[in-house]
Amino acid sequence: MKHLGGRALWIACLLCIGGITAADENPATLQVGTLLLHRCGGGPAYCGDLDRPMDPTGAIPGRMSVHFEYYPHSESGNSAGTLVATEGGPGFAATESREDYLALYRPLRRNHDVLIMDNRGTGLSGAVDCPELQSAEKWTVPLVGACGDSLGNRAPLYSTAYATDDLAAVLTALKIGRIDLYGDSYGTYFEQVFAVRHPQALRSLVLDGAYPLRGPDYPWWPTYAPAMRDKFNIACRRSEACAKVPGSSIDHMRPALDQLRRQPFAATAADGDGKMLSFTANASQFAIVLFGSAPAAASVREADAAARAFAAGDRLPLLRLMAETISGVDSRDPTADPKKWSAGLAAAVMCQDPPQIFDMRLAPDLRVADRDRAVAQRQANFPDTYAPFSIDEFRGMPLDYSFLDQCVAWPVSAPEHPASHVVGAEYQYPDVPALVLSGELDNMTTTADGAAVARTFKHGRQIRILNSLHVNALPRARSQCAAGIVRRFFDTLSPGDIQCASEVPPLRLVPQFARHASELDPAAAQAGNRADAGQLRVVSAAVQTAGDVLARLESNSSGEAKGLRGGSFRIVRTDAAARLRLDGVRWTEDLSVSGTVNRSSQSGEVRAALELTGTAGSGRLDIRWREGVAHATARITGEIDGARVVARQTAP
Repeated sequence: MKHLGGRALWIACLLCIGGITAADENPATLQVGTLLLHRCGGGPAYCGDLDRPMDPTGAIPGRMSVHFEYYPHSESGNSAGTLVATEGGPGFAATESREDYLALYRPLRRNHDVLIMDNRGTGLSGAVDCPELQSAEKWTVPLVGACGDSLGNRAPLYSTAYATDDLAAVLTALKIGRIDLYGDSYGTYFEQVFAVRHPQALRSLVLDGAYPLRGPDYPWWPTYAPAMRDKFNIACRRSEACAKVPGSSIDHMRPALDQLRRQPFAATAADGDGKMLSFTANASQFAIVLFGSAPAAASVREADAAARAFAAGDRLPLLRLMAETISGVDSRDPTADPKKWSAGLAAAVMCQDPPQIFDMRLAPDLRVADRDRAVAQRQANFPDTYAPFSIDEFRGMPLDYSFLDQCVAWPVSAPEHPASHVVGAEYQYPDVPALVLSGELDNMTTTADGAAVARTFKHGRQIRILNSLHVNALPRARSQCAAGIVRRFFDTLSPGDIQCASEVPPLRLVPQFARHASELDPAAAQAGNRADAGQLRVVSAAVQTAGDVLARLESNSSGEAKGLRGGSFRIVRTDAAARLRLDGVRWTEDLSVSGTVNRSSQSGEVRAALELTGTAGSGRLDIRWREGVAHATARITGEIDGARVVARQTAP
């Protein structure tokens, strides 16, 4: 915080509202309300820990420490308020996402303070560590149950209800008045519980990727499959090449699904980090590609074409998506550190708070029979709940994505902390301004769910972000539109002009996967071109290669990756750009591509300088296009087999 001259009156005023009492330029400690905070992280943050009872009711003894970070406003004068961010998951530590939240709030931080708290059981607030569940290759019902058993009578105390009480206690200790609260994904669930339990603490809410606390048929997640189908069908309709294929996108995928049902097989493919994974390619593995949205953009971009290729005998594109999804839906960091993401906390929340398809009051052995009864009844009455997949194929996805079975073995909660009672039966939402952001193509927290949440607030409003996926106000969203809307809303309690929400360009889908360049449509020749149709097909293969490696950025964390059919590439990211260096990457079998692909973070400009070799042709190409705009077109110059190339085609 910057303290300027003549500040005595300002400090006195802040004292009267429980504000900052520091007198140094960058003090090592800062008194805020009743708490003395300490500088942390080498930046503007001050860290604090609030001692809290594990059980606010006092029925179960024990204490815990709730960790938070506080960022004072940067300009002199009174604070205009406090912005608070809460993380999704459940299980992620909010302080681990500080850079995303601070980026969202950056224009407001000159006169707003920021508070980020790790919910109980996450991060530095006593992260729950169930070692076997945390390190397991995949969740199993027994592992989830064993985690609950290991927590004993503390298991239900990790409920969202008590986490919201912790935030309220932190606000009281800091003497912070009403807050503007942002949450993404599960964070929107937290926000709703907080709103019901602590309405007096709120000035406004933004719920980014929201789903309701309850609703009709809720335990079966009934909006999940319709939104998944819409995601692919809408994206296909807005893609010229995909729309030319008869039928909907889901229709395009059915032949691959039929093959996987008839003949599942052992498969190996590289994930987004180039790590080779072994798995069973079957209908459930295809289901998690379509439902899991990880990688989100790449799965929409490629699933239709990959499924068509699979049905035609080219398995590799779809197997790669399966491998990338296996890694993508794993929330753990490479070290499986529960402070980064706690599998135990995730299980505790999911098994304590939302309603289940079975009675959580039953002992686990009786609960199994109750589950089987519910599933059989659903299969008889609503077999298409997760169409085009069967209910059993849906249940074959990872437990924390299929939801239905994960809590069968979780221990029975004590009567004073019953499961599925995160808020009272007659709960009411407070009359505070609430803005719900929903990605049009989000099948995780669907537009239907977002609409239901908006309706629960008297002054709730939903804004749908066209052609967008899950969570839209943070830096990795498809556009900056939602971030601007959030900032205006927190500043003025009005979203202002939302025209940009209807202007996010469609995702560009892969027209087709091909083993040979000759199978592709040629790039469009322009004035001065001397390349023939065959050579322009090589150009198309090179352009698709550049697009394919860029699409891997989303799922890569190691900086090393493999080409679809061979070769490798390295990735270097900076704040300004992503730079990829290709070494013999093969998107088709007959064309090897080396060189560089650079994408600017600011302008979205992409420039590829490529060297081509192979039986399809050889040469060099310079390819340019711009991301983030509608109808993006790649401009290509260079030469193939000595013939001058001047061409254009739809950006990959």
